Formats: sequence, structure tokens, C-alpha cells
Amino acid sequence: MPIQKILVVDDSPTERYFLTDVLIKHGFSVSTAENGEEALQKIKADKPQLILMDIVMPGQNGFQVTRAISRDPTMVDVPIIICTSKGQETDRIWGLRQGARDYIVKPVDPQELLAKIAALG
Repeated sequence: MPIQKILVVDDSPTERYFLTDVLIKHGFSVSTAENGEEALQKIKADKPQLILMDIVMPGQNGFQVTRAISRDPTMVDVPIIICTSKGQETDRIWGLRQGARDYIVKPVDPQELLAKIAALG
């Protein structure tokens, strides 16, 4: 089943707007969360088909939230793509170890993002 519903988790209003704009223009249904706690609530209330996760956020960071999602039997089937400014290879490896399916370094290239979403769908 192709991915339609995407949750964008990022504490930056600019980044949330940019990602939401790109995704809506390509026919996706998008909801947003400003932090990990809000993301977990939204996932439980209305489960998305994909999560775009920032790492550096107040409260729980994206690695912690990704780990919580990938260890929860009710959410483990929701793929996560980490979208972060943390471009070190060690960060990428750590993110994938926490349960993320893919990793994109900001600034996000819309075509790269759409290709990665299509690869999961």
C-alpha cells in the first residue's frame, strides 16, 4: 500500500513548514509534532504510515523517540526516516540502529526525500 499519511516531527517551525509544503504538493496527508512527546501522542491517536524524525529537539531527542517507536509492538511497523542536521556517519549508524529505516541530512533535498519515501511504499 503506498504511503499517504506522514507525521513530521521537528522543533523548527521553518523545517516543519518546508517538509509539509513539499509533501502536500506531492499528494501526501501530513500532520506535525514539535517534539517527541507530542509525536508519541499523535502516533497513538492517529497512526501515520511514515514518520520524518528530527534528532535535536527539546525533551526526548529523535534517537530516543525512534527507539521507543521501534520497540512498541503497536508502532513497530511504522517506518521512520530521520531528517537531521547531524551529518556525521556515526549519527547515521546510530539512527539506523535505533530503528530508523533511512537517514537524510538537512537541508533536505525534496527529490531525495520523495525517492526515499517511494522506496518504502
